[in-house]
Amino acid sequence: MEAESPVSYGVTGKVIHATFFSALKMLDVGKWPIFALCSQEELKLIRQACIFGSAGNEVLYATENDEVFVLGTNCSGCLGTGDIQSTIEPQRLDTLCGKKIACLSYGSGPHVVITTAEGEVYTWGHNAYSQLGNGTTNHGLVPCQVSTNLVNKKVIEVACGSHHSMVLTSDGEVYAWGYNNSGQVGSGSTANQPIPRRVTSCLQNKIAVNIACGQMCSMAVVENGEVYVWGYNGNGQLGLGSSGNQPTPCRIAALQGIRVQRVACGYAHTLVLTDEGQLYAWGANSYGQLGTGNKSNQSYPAPVTVDKDRVIEIAACHSVHTSAAKTQGGHVYMWGQCRGQSVILPHLTHFACTDDVFACFATPAVTWRLLSVEPDDHLTVAQSLKKEFDNPDTADLKFLVDGKYIHVHKVLLKIRCEHFRSILNNNDDDVIEMSEFSYQVYRAFLEYLYTDCISLPPEDAIGLLDLATFYRENRLKKLCQQTIKQSICEENAIALLSAAVKYEAEDPEISESAL
Repeated sequence: MEAESPVSYGVTGKVIHATFFSALKMLDVGKWPIFALCSQEELKLIRQACIFGSAGNEVLYATENDEVFVLGTNCSGCLGTGDIQSTIEPQRLDTLCGKKIACLSYGSGPHVVITTAEGEVYTWGHNAYSQLGNGTTNHGLVPCQVSTNLVNKKVIEVACGSHHSMVLTSDGEVYAWGYNNSGQVGSGSTANQPIPRRVTSCLQNKIAVNIACGQMCSMAVVENGEVYVWGYNGNGQLGLGSSGNQPTPCRIAALQGIRVQRVACGYAHTLVLTDEGQLYAWGANSYGQLGTGNKSNQSYPAPVTVDKDRVIEIAACHSVHTSAAKTQGGHVYMWGQCRGQSVILPHLTHFACTDDVFACFATPAVTWRLLSVEPDDHLTVAQSLKKEFDNPDTADLKFLVDGKYIHVHKVLLKIRCEHFRSILNNNDDDVIEMSEFSYQVYRAFLEYLYTDCISLPPEDAIGLLDLATFYRENRLKKLCQQTIKQSICEENAIALLSAAVKYEAEDPEISESAL
């Protein structure tokens, strides 16, 4: 079993890497149990989301209007609502509304670190080890900006360990702060770091392009594809061939000649993805999370075979012993801990994205990155037809009723109505005048042909009933009768009876109901 403790729950999402947000269109956030607390209307508005906490019981999400909401158990004030009270109703975080979250990560307290599209950093939550970077050890109950040593720096990525934090700036610099018992801050000592400090040593003249935090270790990929690691190494998760801790950044020599693009950290294991789409793994393996076909720990990078296709995305999350990958062909694989079982080789799933692996298989059900949910603009056939009713841009026929035009499509009318099928077959007219029925009634009839629904006052529904009888539209007749009967009351009975006489409606039940 892995010896690392305390556990960390980290997740990152970086908008500047196209593959990092690949295939997220139509992502179903409802697969995470915590979202059962939200209504369908609320779920439709979500554009970003992060589910975190020791039981997956906290969530932060942003809507299409850049409003930010939270809900859940609120351990250590990690929801940022100003108190430590749990909530099953979404609470708005005014401080972050309109900020456009670019990346988010969290620790095991939990504490939360975000960066905005403008490159600002905000932190809140657990702070016993100064992981909020504000120079204190007081828990932060509301999001506060971290500016010390980050003035004029644009932060593009954030990562959290159990109780330490790390950020990457647009110019490739790495800053870290918080818990440092194993050297995870990279300062060369084991003293906690209360404010952001630039990680130098071997990274001094390097340009970092990607960062990740293990439970008590840290990693950075630099511009030339080298990987630098530091911190706790009890399970070989630094990939240095040993189990000794590393207080300053050290290059993984075993990856010499291999150009790494991304790194991801699990509970006590590490994954990297190369520029050739190859996957390597090392560290703890008691659940098969390395995907090497056994449960033996690895202190050196070991190749992992995922199908014969090129891997374009890797996924791991601090709170679980699960790994996932997506291939260029769109196949998603998982391995490691899966609902209490150990999967020691990459297993093909039916999912379209790696996020679903953690929603359905991981315990707890948390996100490994900041989810990005694009709006679903697809219209069904029924929705498309409804949208085109009375659209002059696409219509090829107009009805002139009471001096007003109604725009329709000949082919649809012929498909939907026997009456129009007979009169339009050899009719090339662009305009047809209609005087037998009122504009409201005839428009409701034509709209019904597009939607299968009627929407008009019960007084006009009697006129529509007369039309349905004339055109022998039996289903429409039943809809009109139902609408009228359900609408009859003392206040409108006389009006309905008068309308029935006016339109010479033949349904005796309506007249009897009105009486």
